[in-house]
Amino acid sequence: MATPKLGSLVIEGKTKRVFELPEREGLVFVQSKDRITAGDGVKAHDLEGKAAISTATTAKVFELLNAAGIPTHFVEMSGETSFIAEMCDMVPIEWVTRRLATGSFLKRNPGVPEGFRFAPPCQETFFKDDANHDPQWSLEQVICANFKLNGVSIGQEEVLAMKRMTLCVFEVLERAWSTLDCVLVDMKIEFGVTSEGRLVVADVVDSDSWRLWPSGDKRLMKDKQVYRDLGTEVTKQHLETVKRNFQWVADQLGKLVPQPRGRAVVFMGSASDEAHCREIERHCRDLGVPCELRVSSAHKGPHDTLRMAAEYEAEAERPLVLIAVAGRSNGLGPVLSGNVSCPVINCPPGATTGTDVWSSLNVPSGLGCATVLYPAAAALAAAAILGQTDHVIWAKLRARQMNTACALLQADKKLKHK
Repeated sequence: MATPKLGSLVIEGKTKRVFELPEREGLVFVQSKDRITAGDGVKAHDLEGKAAISTATTAKVFELLNAAGIPTHFVEMSGETSFIAEMCDMVPIEWVTRRLATGSFLKRNPGVPEGFRFAPPCQETFFKDDANHDPQWSLEQVICANFKLNGVSIGQEEVLAMKRMTLCVFEVLERAWSTLDCVLVDMKIEFGVTSEGRLVVADVVDSDSWRLWPSGDKRLMKDKQVYRDLGTEVTKQHLETVKRNFQWVADQLGKLVPQPRGRAVVFMGSASDEAHCREIERHCRDLGVPCELRVSSAHKGPHDTLRMAAEYEAEAERPLVLIAVAGRSNGLGPVLSGNVSCPVINCPPGATTGTDVWSSLNVPSGLGCATVLYPAAAALAAAAILGQTDHVIWAKLRARQMNTACALLQADKKLKHK
């Protein structure tokens, strides 16, 4: 991959450089260094190959977040050691989320045992100031700092939005890592404001950003804490161990399944219900749920209905939700529910304006099919069910909730200032 034409150096840090891209307005070129540091740069070593590993890790993480619908500055990879991102004014705050108590938290909170589990996760903020060792700030301090970035004043709404986004990022990555039998203990992220005034997750997310304990065992940790714990005599062998750990992290992220495993299948009792079913399909795909449509009547062709359902259930490796669409007398949902072991959701067409809904609600005993009235509700219910065992779908649903909450905060802010 050819390196794009670089412009002026925007900023240089301990482990990366950021350049303008004169031929791509509004974007920057982020280049990692073969350098590892700790203790605000007091400990530092060259580490050949780290730049490529860090970039691969960052790219994979941002691709996961982008796919879920979480706004980030990441655009694309640009070579082994660099990527292209939106230019941002950076908020000078590190957001830290903790699932388990360890590290500096224990020093600041004596009496809390290591491994104490936070539910919900503990969130902390630190002002980026190397000279003063990044002091911890309260949310009130962040609000009262009156940061103004790319024309956006960072007030209460923006701070609350960052708080929600930080939690969402952590939970999405926590779910992803859990599929690899690895515990995400804690992590830090930063935010930027784009030239358009959008608040996005920015900077990098690599092995310097989190603690990872395979199988939940601290002794197996693969993150930068291994480097931090080294004494003053850091040998080549020590650095090779750190590098292998970082490579392990990048390799594991590459194993994450990028596509959802589960699917929803919509059974419609008549082809005349297709428009209603297409709406369900559209909402499913917006949530990352693969969706198929079939036509079958439980009244007029019960054997065909059960044969189709059996074909889907036979694919045991793929989680399944059936959505039944039948007007008038709905026998489709109850028949499916009585003959399959997967969840069945009724979504009868026109149920909000007539009495047809009662045949979906008043089902015989021993049947557990649920009923919703709107296509969007059917898709959301299917996503919630499938998301319990599918981190890709769960991430889409979680990000959707977060984005809705953040949009409400901004709508309220605009209304207050009219």
